[in-house]
Amino acid sequence: MILLRDFQGMEVRLTEERLEHILEHSEMTGREGAIEETLRTPERVLESLFDSEARLYYRFYRETTVGAKYLCVVVKITQGDAFVLTAYLTDSVKRGWRLWPETE
Repeated sequence: MILLRDFQGMEVRLTEERLEHILEHSEMTGREGAIEETLRTPERVLESLFDSEARLYYRFYRETTVGAKYLCVVVKITQGDAFVLTAYLTDSVKRGWRLWPETE
C-alpha cells in the first residue's frame, strides 16, 4: 500500500489492488507519479454528482501516450479513511460540485 497526500494534506491510500486495476489500462502505464502529482497539485477538485463520498481530482497533461488529456483520480472519502478508487485519462472534466478552487 502506498500512502499519498492531497493538496490539503489529507492522507490517501493507494492499495496494490487498486493500482493493478488502474494499470490494466495501457495508457496509464508509467503514470503512477502523475497520480500523486494530481492529488498534490490538482487544477480542479469536484464532488461527484452521484456519490457525495467521491472526489474527482483533475490535472491536465499535454503529453500522454494518447495525446493531451486530463488525468482524473477518484478518491473515496469515508469517516476516517480516504483511498483511491481509480484513475483514468479523459478528454474533459466531468460535471460535479466544485470543491476547489472555490472561485475561478
